[in-house]
Amino acid sequence: MSTSRATLCVLAAGTLWGCISLFVRQLDAAGLSMMNISGIRLTVGAIGMLLIILVTDRSRLCIRLRDIWLFVGMGFVSLTLFNVFYFTCMTESEASIAVVLLYTSPIFVLAMSALFFKERVTKRKVIAIAMTFVGCALVAGFLGGSFQLSPFALACGIASGFFYATYSIFGRVALRRYDTITTTFYTFVVGAIASLLLGTPADTISLTMSNPSIIACYLGLGIICTIAPYLLYTAGLAHLETSKAAIFATVEPLVGSFLGLVVYGESLGVQKICGMLLILGAVVLAHSEGDTRTASTD
Repeated sequence: MSTSRATLCVLAAGTLWGCISLFVRQLDAAGLSMMNISGIRLTVGAIGMLLIILVTDRSRLCIRLRDIWLFVGMGFVSLTLFNVFYFTCMTESEASIAVVLLYTSPIFVLAMSALFFKERVTKRKVIAIAMTFVGCALVAGFLGGSFQLSPFALACGIASGFFYATYSIFGRVALRRYDTITTTFYTFVVGAIASLLLGTPADTISLTMSNPSIIACYLGLGIICTIAPYLLYTAGLAHLETSKAAIFATVEPLVGSFLGLVVYGESLGVQKICGMLLILGAVVLAHSEGDTRTASTD
């Protein structure tokens, strides 16, 4: 896969992740907790990926026992712990603050990529990450607000950014040994099991039985906002610098804001427009730099 196609894959993944509010808002209104929504998302994702494997190539189910730690890392550390800290930050502060703190993740990706994969820390990457963070802050309405943020909420928000970042690190290692479909499937399986244990599946079952129409939202959340974007992101990650992939994926809040404007009639002020332009500028800046991965990382 060429670098341009890999970039398009990651941008498409970020776009689909940005559509998640279309389903989460409906499920939240139906009475599901955020942890149960996470469990539904990853369970549908795991089942969908299993069907894909059974239809295409069952040998993809085979993994080495000594590699299980990779999928535990991606499924539990990168997905489940990320959700726990992200949702906690939301409940302890505000959703906009949680979004901004989540997008400290490219900073962690840049640092860990330099440490583990010897990727170069260039001026363009640092500037692009700074533009991304400020852009997300503007889009979320964080700058200029009078927010009271507790140390606990701050710690949870930064932790969500860190654990979110580890997906790219674990994924980069897993892709050396397994293809995109196998990697994504086992990530979802571990994440689904952990999310269901931390959630209350009985409540989800009861609510579904009383309101079967929300199954359509389950499928939309699991297929459109989970299976498709994770496959695209993981495929793109195999052919891009890890730090660049993290920057490209930050189109997610931009898409989310656009949908908020079009679908929910949310306001679009100068601050939000400036934030969107900064995020787009960061993506362009990161894309304009050649891939500097060393041969040993592939």
